Amino acid sequence: MEGLETWQYAVIALLFVWGGFVRSGLGFGGAVLTLPFLLMVHNAPLVFLPIISVHLLFFSALTVVQAHLRTQRSGGEQVSTVNWAFLRYALPIMIIPKLIGVAGVITLPVNVVSGFIFLMVSVYAVSYMLNRPFKSNSKTVDVFFLLLGGYVSGTSLIAAPLVVPVAASRMSREQLRDTLFVLWFVLVALKLIAFVATGIDLQWIHHLWLLPCAAVGHVLGLKFHAYTLNADTQVFFRVLGAGLFVVSVAGLVRILW
Repeated sequence: MEGLETWQYAVIALLFVWGGFVRSGLGFGGAVLTLPFLLMVHNAPLVFLPIISVHLLFFSALTVVQAHLRTQRSGGEQVSTVNWAFLRYALPIMIIPKLIGVAGVITLPVNVVSGFIFLMVSVYAVSYMLNRPFKSNSKTVDVFFLLLGGYVSGTSLIAAPLVVPVAASRMSREQLRDTLFVLWFVLVALKLIAFVATGIDLQWIHHLWLLPCAAVGHVLGLKFHAYTLNADTQVFFRVLGAGLFVVSVAGLVRILW
């Protein structure tokens, strides 16, 4: 990322603030809502993907640990902000297709897979925005979404649109974000291991100035997330739906563009 213009560095910094806000505010979408704009500034995905991945590991772990400490300090019968039962259900389903995606053992047409994902997710998103959350009521459909989510998380960082609808129907809104963070932590850690194994530069020098930018967005996102939890359930699901819808539209635009 050396040799860029001053305005490019400034825009990249602002985009990492935005990515941090989306990630901690919604629990998903930080990559897909930031990466397309980053590539417009500097078209080098293998520069930005490792940075985004490391940030996700750092801030997801930080958020979950802080939530756990708050629960311990409050005492009483506080419910964990992480739904471990869902993780025990989802991870065994996702891990093998995740590894297949990382290794490139099976190569599916990227545009076809991504287009299908974003179209399907847009249906869920609109239903949330209209306050009529769509639930498949089908274990087969849920497993299919998780299998496909595992695969695409191995080839890219866009698993959230497939996983979020399944997770949202299986836990309380207070648990959704932190549960997703733990799931992303495991999946992204595998992706980073693949980066290291193939000799891709993790861009450590650029973390020195981009991590503080992401931290600013992270703090703002935490405040936004607290607001959505304090609002009524309808507001939460509308925000969730709007986030999914924007992610889907951004993904479709990127495919068609």
